[in-house]
Amino acid sequence: MSSSNAARGRRVVISGATGLIGSRLAIFLQEKDHRVDRLVRRPPPLELTEIAWNPSQGRIDAAALEGADAVVHLAGENIGAGRWTFERKDRILKSRVESTRLLCGAVAGLQNKPRVLVSASAIGFYGDRGDEVVREDSSPGTGFLAEVCQAWEAATEPARRAGIRVINARFGMVLAGEGGALAAMLPAFRLGLGGPMGSGKQFMSWVALSDLVRIIQFLIETESISGPVNAASPNPVTNAEFAKTLGRVLRRPALFRLPAPIIRLIFGEMGQALFLDGVRIAPAQLLASDFQFHYPDLENALRHELRKN
Repeated sequence: MSSSNAARGRRVVISGATGLIGSRLAIFLQEKDHRVDRLVRRPPPLELTEIAWNPSQGRIDAAALEGADAVVHLAGENIGAGRWTFERKDRILKSRVESTRLLCGAVAGLQNKPRVLVSASAIGFYGDRGDEVVREDSSPGTGFLAEVCQAWEAATEPARRAGIRVINARFGMVLAGEGGALAAMLPAFRLGLGGPMGSGKQFMSWVALSDLVRIIQFLIETESISGPVNAASPNPVTNAEFAKTLGRVLRRPALFRLPAPIIRLIFGEMGQALFLDGVRIAPAQLLASDFQFHYPDLENALRHELRKN
C-alpha cells in the first residue's frame, strides 16, 4: 500500500455487513477513517459504496472489487435460527461454501488484488473437545459444524493460491447485547429462569463483540499473521460459570438447570452442538502477536456489552 493510501485509510470490502458483527465492524472501521464498501444482494440502483453480488446465483461485480485493500467475509446463514432439518443444514453449508468460493475466485482474478482476506470461520471447527486446551494447530473435530468449518475454510484456497494473505478467523461465541446467542439468553435470565445447560461442565469459548471488531482490524493490519486464528478470549469458562456470572451481572438468580435430554428434545442436533458440546480455546496466534484484549474477563465483557458498568 502506498503512503498516500495508508494516510487516507484502507478501502475495506465487507460481506455480511448488515449482520451483528458486520454492522459493528463497518462503524468501527469508518471511525478509524477507513472506507467501507458493502457487498449487497439487493438490486440496483446501489449506493456509491455498495457492490452487487448474489452467491446463490453465482453473480458478483468483480470489477467493483478492484483496488480494495482488504476484504472481510462474514456472510452466512444463521446456525442458531432453528432446528437443523436436512434442508437447513444444506442451506447452512451452501451459504458459507458457495459465497466463499465465489468471493475468493473473484479476488483471485483481479488485476489489483487485495493484500488480505479475513474470512469468518468458527471454533466449531474443533468439534466437542472436553477440557482439552485447543490451539490453531489442533486437529479438526467431527460432527456437522466441524465439517462445515472445514469446507468453509477450504473454499478460501483460490485467494491463497493467488498470493493474497488469507486468514480463517475462527470466532468464539460472540457476546453482544443487541443480538446473537447472548441476546437470546437474556429474557430467561432476566426472569430469574436462567442457569446451566446439561452438566454445566462443558467449556464456552467467547469473545466480546467490541474486542472482535478490534481483532479483525488487527488481522487486517498485522502482515505476519495468516492461516487459522482463534478469535476468542484467553479465558474460556464452563457453562455453569457463564450462567453464574451472567446472573450476577443481571442481579438475578441463575439456578434453573436445563437437563440435557430436554435440550435434545427441544432443539435436536442443534441443541447438542450449540449448548452441550464444548471447546476450550486458546487464542495462541493473537497472544503471540501481542494483541491486547480490552475485555478478556467474562464479567467485565458482559458488563460492557450489556451496559451494566
